Amino acid sequence: RSAPELYVLVQQLAAAARVPMPRVYVMENPQPNAFATGRNPEHAALAVTTGLLQTVNQEELAGVLAHEIGHIKNRDTLLMTLTATIAGAVSMLANFGFYFGGRSNNNGNVGFIGSLLLLILGPLAAGLVQMAISRTREYEADRAGAEISKRPLALASALKKIASVSERVPNAPAERNPASAHLFIVNPLSGARMDNLFSTHPNVENRVARLNEMARDMGDEGAVASAGASVSASSSGPWSPSRSSAGRGPWG
Repeated sequence: RSAPELYVLVQQLAAAARVPMPRVYVMENPQPNAFATGRNPEHAALAVTTGLLQTVNQEELAGVLAHEIGHIKNRDTLLMTLTATIAGAVSMLANFGFYFGGRSNNNGNVGFIGSLLLLILGPLAAGLVQMAISRTREYEADRAGAEISKRPLALASALKKIASVSERVPNAPAERNPASAHLFIVNPLSGARMDNLFSTHPNVENRVARLNEMARDMGDEGAVASAGASVSASSSGPWSPSRSSAGRGPWG
């Protein structure tokens, strides 16, 4: 337990969410980010980067951790594994249809063209559905995280900081394995900030807007978070030498 305060915070948030305590890891990575994985809440793990600990304050960290615990509680890793498997199966069937269906079709070119379209459009459609589900689960984890931590504005602030710093600080492991991008709280890949049909994550501005609405509904204290704010990579985190006293949160 190299970060005991982090461990205690995860423990308290997991208890608030009524899920088993996940395994906790700190990754040596300058980009602020976090992710959760595991086939079910009883076999889950949560990881944060050193960049995250150096960027956010303790209330913001609690919001990020609560978001990831929301993924664990909602069994999102299992869901995304299933959708990826289905997408892979669709691609395999499309290939099968192209190589066998097109050749045996008596209509000649018509059958070949139909099989070719299936080969192209089948995997594309499956991928679009997979990405849409991923974006939906991110919104749902934001909602769950805000409810668990009771601080939607803290999570909104954390998302803005993470997105701002991540634009300037690359995540080398994620760049080498882009298939893992959907796991992170903010897309770790460079040039992946636009909200479109192929995005694994919703646009941060849209997520912040929804969290602002939650804050108004919950009566959260403080001003509404601004989606356009930015932060420098040297922002102090809860373990930095210039750390200020932690704000009020679910841990006390």
